[in-house]
Amino acid sequence: MKADLHCHTKLSDGSLGIEEIIQLAIKNGLDAIAITDHDCLAGNTRAKIIGERNGLKVIPGVEISATEKETGRTMHILAYKCDCPDRLEGLCHKNSTIRKRAGQYMMVKAAAKYNISADLVMKCASGSTNLYKQHIMHALMECGYTTEIYGELYNKLFLPDSPDSILVSPQYAPVEDVISMIHEAEGIAVLAHPALHGNIDLIERLIPMGLDGVEVWHPTATPEAEEQIMAVAKSAGLLMTGGSDFHGLYNRSKILPGDYVTPKKNFDELMNYKARKKRQQRKAEVAAAVSVE
Repeated sequence: MKADLHCHTKLSDGSLGIEEIIQLAIKNGLDAIAITDHDCLAGNTRAKIIGERNGLKVIPGVEISATEKETGRTMHILAYKCDCPDRLEGLCHKNSTIRKRAGQYMMVKAAAKYNISADLVMKCASGSTNLYKQHIMHALMECGYTTEIYGELYNKLFLPDSPDSILVSPQYAPVEDVISMIHEAEGIAVLAHPALHGNIDLIERLIPMGLDGVEVWHPTATPEAEEQIMAVAKSAGLLMTGGSDFHGLYNRSKILPGDYVTPKKNFDELMNYKARKKRQQRKAEVAAAVSVE
């Protein structure tokens, strides 16, 4: 079993459509993928149907933006296997509105510095449910200001400590609320790429909030970071997942679906997690009833 549980489509900040990602995943020898678009559930049903037609298992997922209140840090929570995904629609819509407003401000700022039009940026964002930094960079590439999405110009515009930064950082829903709502949707809450945002030290703070797992295998995690994340996960009994965080043209580096995967043992644990939790809950209820008698 070869499973990449972190892939983005054109519906958020990827460059490929659902069909293209599924075909690429099959050609790369994957048995399963998860579509985890940012604050967007729209692709899950279609991806599942297309995957079944082509012999690829598609795990329903979404990557939900969140803010850690004490530090103000942004973090992303992957929600897998939600039995009631409609319960997350309001949260996703709210986050998307916040993100879109920030994207529009950045687009205006970029247009004031460079000869790009809002129409061109929106054309680059065609097919997406939102407006991302990558779409602004794509427009700048189209106009010849740079030859790459990530590089000197991206750092100039989007690093917070740059004197020319146009970055607008949204404040999303509190992370404890996000985890709670994922559970209300009967899903599994996994902290995405803790090494990317420097959130490894926050894992233990999220455990009492009900965090179910953490993404260990990811392009931004060094071997040392992997070991650190795994140690925390094992000591707390958390699920461990992995994925390429594939974005196509908008990848931060050369990455293909399947370059980072969830090992079979960990994949099976994820797939069986909710059933195991229900069994544990029933045993606890029986034990409580017996003790009362």
